Amino acid sequence: MLSKVPDNEIGQNAINALRRYGVDTSRVLVGGPRLGIYFCEKGASQRGSKVIYDRAGSSIAVSKREEFDWDGIFADADWFHFTGITPALGGEMPAVCLDACKTAKAKGLTVSCDLNYRGKLWSREKAGEVMSQLMPYVDVCIANEEDAKDVFGIAAENTDINSGKLDREGYISVAEQLTERFSFKAVAITLRGSISASENNWSGMLYVDDKAYFARNYLIHLVDRVGGGDSFGGGLIHAMRKWHDDPQQQIEYAVAASCLKQATEFDFNLASEKEVLALVGGNASGRVQR
Repeated sequence: MLSKVPDNEIGQNAINALRRYGVDTSRVLVGGPRLGIYFCEKGASQRGSKVIYDRAGSSIAVSKREEFDWDGIFADADWFHFTGITPALGGEMPAVCLDACKTAKAKGLTVSCDLNYRGKLWSREKAGEVMSQLMPYVDVCIANEEDAKDVFGIAAENTDINSGKLDREGYISVAEQLTERFSFKAVAITLRGSISASENNWSGMLYVDDKAYFARNYLIHLVDRVGGGDSFGGGLIHAMRKWHDDPQQQIEYAVAASCLKQATEFDFNLASEKEVLALVGGNASGRVQR
């Protein structure tokens, strides 16, 4: 994990939270004025959740390019993942991300990016400008049902996310257009059919070598949907590194992992590989395990 946190108890607590789960935090920078935070008002039924960001002036947002030794950071790495939220913080972060992508590509790392467009952090125009500069270095592009439209103007036809109507063929077209524009090796798209703030249909698609692979659909009674996309990305990266030549297994694992996360409070996915594989294998009863 790479970030920057303030040199105080709050910053150390953030590092400790990651270390608790075995995450290597040795590359996290320490310094700067404050830890960026956000507030989430959790919705239910017909009342949607709301997010308020308080990230301006945070330690990572005011970081400088020269603080990041990418050659050292990538010394023992084989995969680099970032999201669109990082360059959206402004300052020198777009340039920092570009430096990281260039170095990762030069060193032969696989580079993945979750577009993660956040309209409360930057405009569609700025997102499109910055992310278009980063995408040529990306191998695996991850997006949700809205990101491609918001960032690159590529929309899925016959789809209405507000009514929960998602059309598979429309998302195949989105993946095709993204691949044609940026030469991605793979495009993964989460498919969320929002019945209400409490119940969602959840699936995903992986587009590789001109073929689309769809995972099974899960009807989720949401406990906490925050982190659903990140857990999808984490599950996908794990699956792509472990099952190299099985795109169907990769997307099934990613969707199942994120399904379990959304039935968990807070935004860490605490499900084990064994639990995820059990769900992939069809054990979706939710029965008590004694």
